[in-house]
Amino acid sequence: MSSDPRPVVFVHGLWMHTSSWQPWLDLFSARGYIPIAPGWPGDGDTVAATREHPEKLAGVGLAEIAQHYRRVVEALPGRPLVVGHSFGGLIVQKLLGDRLVAGAVAIAPAQFKGVFRVPSAQLQSVAPILSRPGLRKKTWSHTPDTYHRTFANAVSREESDAIFEAHTVPGPARPLFQAALANVAGGPAKVDTRTARGPLLLVAGGADRMVPEAIVRSEYNIQRRNTGATEFSVLPDRGHSLTVDERWREVADLALDFLDRHELGPEQG
Repeated sequence: MSSDPRPVVFVHGLWMHTSSWQPWLDLFSARGYIPIAPGWPGDGDTVAATREHPEKLAGVGLAEIAQHYRRVVEALPGRPLVVGHSFGGLIVQKLLGDRLVAGAVAIAPAQFKGVFRVPSAQLQSVAPILSRPGLRKKTWSHTPDTYHRTFANAVSREESDAIFEAHTVPGPARPLFQAALANVAGGPAKVDTRTARGPLLLVAGGADRMVPEAIVRSEYNIQRRNTGATEFSVLPDRGHSLTVDERWREVADLALDFLDRHELGPEQG
């Protein structure tokens, strides 16, 4: 057992800047981990910088995002832990399946190849993008209205608007098309769920409209066939903003408890 603190890499999802992880970074640091939250390729250092240059994210897809974080984790000592939200939750499962990390927490993770459930709430949430194929190599931005209706629907409009103003950025549309076509084309939305791997926690929000509980449960039903420990937790009244709204600590405590129980604590690298 090493006495060196274990790194934890945080991976954000679509339309959120990496600054949204700051409370998590503070908490994990206080618990003895070394947390880092690199942005996606094309992200600016700040929300304002990313909003000012959305063209830098245009056309960025799952392969580029996965390769970016692959380089991040391979540069760290030992095998780090990873925590991801939304498409970040898909990315961390890819890293885990490739045995590049010791354990993973995937929060409201976007679906991978093999998940066939498509709830109506999800279809309604992504229809404005998927109905416009011309967006595939462009970016798309929420408005305060769409953000509250589909992303932060389980919190008040006041809180939704505050999150929107503080953390939202334009997002590349390409990952949405890739996930939607995963069972036809596979490719970058494929996750290795068979190779022996470290522990995985999947967390769903029962009121989530972007990645409904049924999607995460389907992922769990596939992942639990793996010999590695696999757990599933549902927070019944939470939406897709569960990592960044005022009740984020509830989710973070689930993650910390999971890591502790599976001996993935800060000095067990």
